[in-house]
Amino acid sequence: MTIKPLADRVVVKATEAEETTKTGIVLPGAAKEKPQIAEVVAVGPGGLVDGKEVKMTVKVGDKVITSKYSGTEVKCDGEEYSIVRQSDILAIVE
Repeated sequence: MTIKPLADRVVVKATEAEETTKTGIVLPGAAKEKPQIAEVVAVGPGGLVDGKEVKMTVKVGDKVITSKYSGTEVKCDGEEYSIVRQSDILAIVE
């Protein structure tokens, strides 16, 4: 099964969260925050959204920083993805 986003939506896959802090403290599963860095898996076509023309500026393969609790989480073929609006993407990591 393939996920094809519509309008200004972007499908992202979160990168693995770090297991330890910078000082070497191992974090239990419940203490980890939701990762904010993700890889773009699919991009919608853009177009008219809420009466305004939206041009997509991210592309498949980009590493991005998303808003902390944005998007809708979905499972597809055993993998977890989030579908977010392009406006919920804060930056592209280079």
